[in-house]
Amino acid sequence: MTVRGIVRTISELCVTAGALIVLLVVYLLFWTGVRANHAMDDEVGTLQDRWARTPVSSAATPAPAAYHDGQPFAIMYVRRLGADWHKPVLEGTSTDDLQHGLGHYAGTAHLGAQGNFAVAGHRRTYGDPFEDFPTLGPGDKVVLTDGVTWYTYVIDKPPYLTLPDDIGVINPLPAPLDRSATPYTAPGRYLTLTTCDPPWGHSHRLVAWGHLDSTQPVEQGMPRALLS
Repeated sequence: MTVRGIVRTISELCVTAGALIVLLVVYLLFWTGVRANHAMDDEVGTLQDRWARTPVSSAATPAPAAYHDGQPFAIMYVRRLGADWHKPVLEGTSTDDLQHGLGHYAGTAHLGAQGNFAVAGHRRTYGDPFEDFPTLGPGDKVVLTDGVTWYTYVIDKPPYLTLPDDIGVINPLPAPLDRSATPYTAPGRYLTLTTCDPPWGHSHRLVAWGHLDSTQPVEQGMPRALLS
């Protein structure tokens, strides 16, 4: 093969590699988001249909529903992340779970219960649900509903940067490696949100904590945190 032929072959390989990289970026930035948004909309629709078939009455207090692996059980609203931001919460944090919404860490507290209701979500790809996670700060409201009750949690501190093996952040009483990172010193009803950092990496985790501020039956309408 001549020098000219070698150069032409290398050029063609470079063009092909470049095209593949572009396609990969399009897939990561666009197509996974399209699929994930459709999946999350489907999960929200599933929940709303389920709740519509089981009207709630204040005359009876239903027993807490069980959480089933891979199934949605709540919808989360965070105005700080967007006026229309709402995502389904599924039981489990597997790859498939997080492609359909936010994932509840199995074994952590149920909504509104004593302990730590802990949830994970993607920062980038698969709909980017927690893309703006670093903007969360003290006083921001995180509202969830399970179709029976509205739960309003309040974020207490800016997100905390830690390592993936800092699993104490989802303890019933959050216990990060840096104990000064959490404001909690006694058992309570807490919320923990986690996501990856940097946006396209997995070397660290961002963690935000909040406490349960109020609850109200869904039949009383939306909480003030979603009306203001």
